[in-house]
Amino acid sequence: MKISRRAVSAGLASTGLMPLSAARAQQRYPGNQPIKLIVGFPAGGSQDNVGRILAERLSVYWGGAAVVVENVPGAGSNIAFDRVAKGPADGTQVLIVPPPLATNEFLYAKISYDPVNDFTPLALVVTFPNLLCVRNSLPVKTMPELIAYAKANPGKLNYGSTGVGTSPHLASEMLKRMAGIEFATVHHRGSAPTINSLLSESVDFAMDNTTSITPHARAGTIRALGITTLKRWPLGSEYVPIADTLPGYEALGFTGVSVRAGTPKTICDRIETAVLAVCKQPGFKERMTEMLAEVAGSGTVGFRTFLAAERDKWGKLITDLGIRVAN
Repeated sequence: MKISRRAVSAGLASTGLMPLSAARAQQRYPGNQPIKLIVGFPAGGSQDNVGRILAERLSVYWGGAAVVVENVPGAGSNIAFDRVAKGPADGTQVLIVPPPLATNEFLYAKISYDPVNDFTPLALVVTFPNLLCVRNSLPVKTMPELIAYAKANPGKLNYGSTGVGTSPHLASEMLKRMAGIEFATVHHRGSAPTINSLLSESVDFAMDNTTSITPHARAGTIRALGITTLKRWPLGSEYVPIADTLPGYEALGFTGVSVRAGTPKTICDRIETAVLAVCKQPGFKERMTEMLAEVAGSGTVGFRTFLAAERDKWGKLITDLGIRVAN
């Protein structure tokens, strides 16, 4: 059977891997400079992984434009935020937005950028909840049992935190408040050491992004008790929402895209359109599903509203509890 060139192009377009010549005329990003996606974490984490897959897809969408990830870790992503806030307002530096953009202003006594006015939110790419897991030898199998155990043994449980002010840390503080329990918090520097402490049973329980901790739970090396979504999560329907025990409990990680404020609207529109187009590609959704991240694909208005809600929610908790990170 003879297949037309048009049919082949249509098929490739549906995957987002359209030939460069077919994409170039309409989708080429303005200018010839490399486009940097700035990630405020080291390589290998969830933000970096999403950023690299997004960079690959944007490069194709823009007809072969050079789109690269630059990791600028340190100070809870503050260095990366400052880089973009003080960088060129021409769309050549695009911030991969993690949860700290909504929380660092409350955690740090001083930051060198304005998290609201120095950035233009363009798109919410993915969200991913946290999964609460316990060491296998802990004699609890459900969230109600964990809460009851914590109340019977106040302050004796050790919680493994991925770091002061991180999404899993703040989720644990919200758990304390809503469940009326106390436990000791052992801070680590990131996901890997936290999960290792749980696997070695150096801590009793931990929460982390589903992208990092779920493979261990599914392997049976740790026991999952609950997920930080309001309803059953489609990518992990076997996990019971903590909200079933504590109504209203929700804590989501996320990855979005922003640029420096003052970037021309035409450029902002092009980036937003490209990112949202990538979010609709079946191939991109498949890659995110493999990472246990759910594609959001909301544009600038939705992302701005989302960030404002995150600031309100976590800012109040951080302020009420007096959580601080040393500068």
